[in-house]
Amino acid sequence: MSDNHQQLSQDFIAFCIQKEVLKFGEFKTKAGRLSPYFFNAGLFNDGDSLLKLGEFYANSIEKSGIAFDMLFGPAYKGIPLAASIAIAFAKRGRNIPYAYNRKEAKDHGEGGTVVGAALVGKVLIIDDVISAGTSVRESVELIRANNATPCGVSIALDRQEKGLGALSAVQEVEQSNKIPVSAIANLNALLSFIANKKEMADYLAAIESYRNQYGTR
Repeated sequence: MSDNHQQLSQDFIAFCIQKEVLKFGEFKTKAGRLSPYFFNAGLFNDGDSLLKLGEFYANSIEKSGIAFDMLFGPAYKGIPLAASIAIAFAKRGRNIPYAYNRKEAKDHGEGGTVVGAALVGKVLIIDDVISAGTSVRESVELIRANNATPCGVSIALDRQEKGLGALSAVQEVEQSNKIPVSAIANLNALLSFIANKKEMADYLAAIESYRNQYGTR
């Protein structure tokens, strides 16, 4: 990770803690693990937060070097994320179309499961985190069914945590779908942030212990 991306990651983690999107304690994950931290992107729930969040994503996407033509935000959390990123790029002079899916197909009006721009060209999937990879897999299938090309995934936080096997959930997504995943920040960046904050020292040992048990290097 470059120095610029390291700074971006550190700034993003500070932003998440400020907005209480990133919390510390004891939380049960979908996999049934007791995690010492929890990331809830649903708490980016006002205009100012979404404005800044879109900028963080746009910076991270630019640094990733992934070439794309449009954005796709899987329902539900991916919808405001994709919209905020499209706005951030528009402010930079790049007008990017975006689309999202419905959970259930609509049988009236325009119908179908895809809302927004038509899925064409190289499509970048937007999500908050990757746990089991189900949302990405379904998005990839939908994009390909519309004769477009999934070209990558952009997420907020990579937990660098084992998925079904020795690989992390993110690595499993990259391997099974043959697409790159970029993240604004990851667990290593979080540990680095906490290590430099004396007032957060109590959280460091718990997160390191969790990484030793479930993490990937």
